[in-house]
Amino acid sequence: MERILLGLLFLSECVILSTCFPYQYHFADQSLTWTEAQTYCRQKHTDLVSIRNSEELNQLINMLSSAGHSSEVWIGLFKEFDWKWSDGFNGTGAEYRNWETNQPGSISELYVLIGGFGRWWDNVETNVYPCVCYTGTQLNPRYVLVNQYMTWPNAQRFCRENFTDLATVRNDAENQAVTSVAQKAAWIGLFRGPNFYWSDESSFLFTNWQSGENQISSTTDMCGVTSLQNSGQWKFSSCETKLPFVCYKPAVVWRQVVKLRLKMEDSLTLNDPVLRANIMKMLQDRLKENRVSGVTLKWRGQPVEEETQTLG
Repeated sequence: MERILLGLLFLSECVILSTCFPYQYHFADQSLTWTEAQTYCRQKHTDLVSIRNSEELNQLINMLSSAGHSSEVWIGLFKEFDWKWSDGFNGTGAEYRNWETNQPGSISELYVLIGGFGRWWDNVETNVYPCVCYTGTQLNPRYVLVNQYMTWPNAQRFCRENFTDLATVRNDAENQAVTSVAQKAAWIGLFRGPNFYWSDESSFLFTNWQSGENQISSTTDMCGVTSLQNSGQWKFSSCETKLPFVCYKPAVVWRQVVKLRLKMEDSLTLNDPVLRANIMKMLQDRLKENRVSGVTLKWRGQPVEEETQTLG
């Protein structure tokens, strides 16, 4: 057994040298819009780069540092600002907006208020305001002020339980009618979804947002940038801006096969399944101790003398 253990120590040291990153990143030093960069990456590589964990973030930072590029680059992040009405209205006038200057605001503000002068701005879920509900039908609404301070989701629930829904505003006349009823800041029915996306449809769990407000203005789409200057943190920019970008593709996986010939004492045989299981467990334990992952172990016998087998 001592010779077996020595062989296992040798094998674990060899395997440690074969680990690698699962993806290769390519820095494209040409300025394209986000959509043009996406097309380029899909044709030449796999897609615009996705960042799903801190290891991939560090890999991207190191790659940009090696390329000597510190300013902004496109990554695969994007957001569709899909403003919708609470009652589901999507007919004529559903696209009507009366935003205040520099509104909508930041990416964290999902719900819309109307002010005393009829201008709109977005706000976060945790803030509380009165709300304007309506009764009747979508095409013939009657607006009602609910002078209770509540969050937008609670206001939506209240309006649906006691009236028809939060107010939908389709034109200047309806906007003036809602303003007259509200007389001060109040929730209306406009909102948007919170979701962000990666170009390759990877799950969006890991985040690395740049601190401070990220203004989204009145655009319908925004695309993600990062930079070495900001330590790889993300923010949104207009998708029509022309920037360099980073693509990715799966890394070439180098398969390293290490064979170990084990010669047994007369009292032992590698045909014993219990002995084989113990050897494989010792090897797995050694790999785990050395923090080695992504390694597949297989037992493969060879038609040699009975007392000799190969572990590959």
